[in-house]
Amino acid sequence: MSKRPFYITREGQIKRQHHTLRFDHSEGHVYLPVEQIDALYVMNSLQLNTKLLEFFSSKHIPIHFFNYYGFYTGSFMPTEQQVSGNVLIKQALAANRLESRLSLAKEFLRGAHANMMKNIRKIQRDVSSPQVDHLTEEIKEDMKKVRSTSSIAQLMGIEGVVRKKYYQMIDQAMYIRNPDFVMSKRVKRPPNNRMNALVSFVNSLVYATILSEIYHTHLNPTISFLHESTERRYSLSLDISEIFKPLLADRLIFKLVNAKILNRRSFDQMGGICYLNDDGKRKVLAHYSERLNTTIKHRSLNKRVSYRRLIRLE
Repeated sequence: MSKRPFYITREGQIKRQHHTLRFDHSEGHVYLPVEQIDALYVMNSLQLNTKLLEFFSSKHIPIHFFNYYGFYTGSFMPTEQQVSGNVLIKQALAANRLESRLSLAKEFLRGAHANMMKNIRKIQRDVSSPQVDHLTEEIKEDMKKVRSTSSIAQLMGIEGVVRKKYYQMIDQAMYIRNPDFVMSKRVKRPPNNRMNALVSFVNSLVYATILSEIYHTHLNPTISFLHESTERRYSLSLDISEIFKPLLADRLIFKLVNAKILNRRSFDQMGGICYLNDDGKRKVLAHYSERLNTTIKHRSLNKRVSYRRLIRLE
């Protein structure tokens, strides 16, 4: 039986009941089939104890926590299931040598750019605008600089410039399609409007999904190449997220906005912070889960794989 992610959007308590899990909330309870859980995403206040965490660890189930506003706050990662000292040494050496680190970091950026360009071409078809065409050419020129770049700081600078122009193009499309979702400027902490809140939430989902997939490999999620490795975050997830944000996050956002699945009523605003309300989160999670299970033709394997499987393969 295949496993899948489970999302908890209600406030409540989760407890172990025999060999499965029971989630109690204000309107009743529901049983969670533990053998079918790949990862747990907690979107609200949840009561649990250390014994339950031990149970999750024994079942190799990561738990990703999001706060009331939908912002990712952290993860409980079980004891590593796939451990390889040889892979860990090679990964650390590759990250410690500038030549190999630069080579891999550039590949992350090229992958991100290739997937961004697929979205950009769609925007160009939908929006006839000299500014969009101009930004497209600028992005192409910016990405040409990657080949001759000799430092990680320069690469991150290119990534920041390209991302800013990319969001400007998305704003051009949103201004025509749905002005309620114009970003104006990327603001993360905290998001100040609907588009920033939506981008932050979906990007966090992608980040947590990738972290779950890394857990099922021999790779260490704290050793990265494009982003700096730190003690406080799983930075390899940030690296791989660059590739998948255009495919998973941005395309999902286009669908949710253009099809009017989300609207003003899907968000709340308080003290200058804009965030998805419970109804908005549920809609996003339903379509995000559907997106992860969507299959595409893998050119190298010559067979169809889901986006979730594609992340693991990458």
